[in-house]
Amino acid sequence: MLLAKKTAIVYGAGDIGGAVARAFAEEGARVFVIGRGAARAGEVAASIRERGGKAEASAIDAFDQDAVDRHAASVVAAAGGIDITFHAIDLGDAQGAHVVDTPIPKLMLPIDAAMRTQVSIARAVTPHMAKRGRGVIMGITANVAKMAIPNVAGFSIACAATESLYRQLACELGPLGIRVVCLRSAGSPDARGVSAAFDMRAKENGVTREEFERRVAAEIPLRRLPRVAEVANVARLMASDNASAVTGAVVNVTCGSLVD
Repeated sequence: MLLAKKTAIVYGAGDIGGAVARAFAEEGARVFVIGRGAARAGEVAASIRERGGKAEASAIDAFDQDAVDRHAASVVAAAGGIDITFHAIDLGDAQGAHVVDTPIPKLMLPIDAAMRTQVSIARAVTPHMAKRGRGVIMGITANVAKMAIPNVAGFSIACAATESLYRQLACELGPLGIRVVCLRSAGSPDARGVSAAFDMRAKENGVTREEFERRVAAEIPLRRLPRVAEVANVARLMASDNASAVTGAVVNVTCGSLVD
């Protein structure tokens, strides 16, 4: 197993977070699933235990630095350390308008959410990882971090800021033995948030959802978009010692829709 005897905290219990948590558990990690509400996190943890894995769930507000700190300390007390974190917290973004037509508070919402929660998590876990000289901090963005698409408002800015933050963390935390890795996805159509965005974009373009997805896939080298399970598969590899030389990297999980 790639993650045997590892401890992972997954922040965010949505489709991506849930899939990553299950993938980590399948590789032998003890997983702590965090959600703003207990129900969703509890469902993910229960599904892991039903498959024979080890998982616990908690309701934590990642905007609350003290709460994130306390939870990290409780994980260390229970499991002996923190090996991996994965940020999959919903950014609460509102798309569908140009930047100049989006009210400032709405534009800033995903940017603020991305920066505050990810910095909060990094601050909470870094001391614990540094004590043992190892750890992996991971997160996910979308291809709009690097390519311009209209009407995504603050979401694209939040993604670009996240990738910049992860590069900064990588250079600062590398001497402590901590790797920092970001996955960049093209959006998984089987994830509810992406599915809703695709429905919106299809309506904007006056086509059916199926036609819109077909048009998108036609421009991609693999002629499809990455599924949630495929993103989780890359996460489990990047979290493992098999990727021990990878840090400060944005890993392309876009099926080639964005070619580096």
